[in-house]
Amino acid sequence: MTILVTGARGQIGRAVLTTLHARGLPVRAASKDPSALDLPAGIEAVALRGDDPESLTAALENVRQVFLYADPGTATTFVRAAEQAGVEHVVLLSSSAVDSPDAASNPIGASHLAVEKALAASTLATTILRPGGFDSNAFGWIPAVSAGQPIEHAYPDAALAMIHPLDIADIAVAALTSPELRGRTVSLTGPEAISFRAQIAALSEAIGREVPIVTITPEQAQAQLSQTMPPYIVDALLTIWALTTEQPETPADTTGTLLGVPGRTFAQWARENAAAFTAA
Repeated sequence: MTILVTGARGQIGRAVLTTLHARGLPVRAASKDPSALDLPAGIEAVALRGDDPESLTAALENVRQVFLYADPGTATTFVRAAEQAGVEHVVLLSSSAVDSPDAASNPIGASHLAVEKALAASTLATTILRPGGFDSNAFGWIPAVSAGQPIEHAYPDAALAMIHPLDIADIAVAALTSPELRGRTVSLTGPEAISFRAQIAALSEAIGREVPIVTITPEQAQAQLSQTMPPYIVDALLTIWALTTEQPETPADTTGTLLGVPGRTFAQWARENAAAFTAA
């Protein structure tokens, strides 16, 4: 029976979709705008809008498993439709913010927690993936790097166990294709804690030129980040960075512990994405 992949435009959803398809498994890609999807031949694309019962019914027809991006606004509606359609198993892309003590009051944690609770109250078997920071967060440095400017950071020595998005996709595929992870909740990280200073050094090596780093004050960082992020995210980031400067993040579950395959490193991610930082 078919596996439905939501968030098919995202890097993780796309990787889950193409890996399942390459293995010869029947998959269906769901998006609010399926016409915008550029999919390999043979993959069906459907519209999926959580507030549209007809689109839910059509997208879930003959589906037995779902890779689901968290959407708290439509979680209850989706769960009800999935139960009615005969879905058996959902792999949810949640967030490590749910692990924090203030998850219920933290907007990021609360939104993902709401979806987890909706699934927990259902008859669906559920595998929950809670990744932390992504290697791809470094894409935020593209403007500075491509312009030959230094990267400014308030906590350059903060060390986080960032995870490669394709590691998340590999774990999701394993959860959809084998029984070992079914029903589990796993907190995911990369294989090692790496500081922002070390990330920038790896990026410098990948693009073949030095990328300078300049330490700024937390107040300056708050002002900069607030231009593109809501205050609660800015506050959360600065708090985490301050803590992990003193105590590096401890890696949790990885592809190594779950799949027996070494986790991808930030240096590997930097090599794979070097062109994005050097495009004119």
